[in-house]
Amino acid sequence: MNNDNYIKMENGIYYFKMGDILKKKKISINKVMRDTNTDFKVIKRLMTGNLVRVDLYVLSRMCDYLECDITDIFEYIKN
Repeated sequence: MNNDNYIKMENGIYYFKMGDILKKKKISINKVMRDTNTDFKVIKRLMTGNLVRVDLYVLSRMCDYLECDITDIFEYIKN
């Protein structure tokens, strides 16, 4: 677990795991960008949690491409 991938909230923590998936599957961000037609910044935000809102269309594209569930990309852990 990378501490940079956590966002602390009042009642819990969001953990962003997309970077772990890409590393495990040996897929570069550039490949994801090309294959899914998704902007680099959008992918980086999903990896780091540096976002304001989640785009369900982007999430569904990532889940389809990576063959995973939303909880594999990020999850909320209650205190």
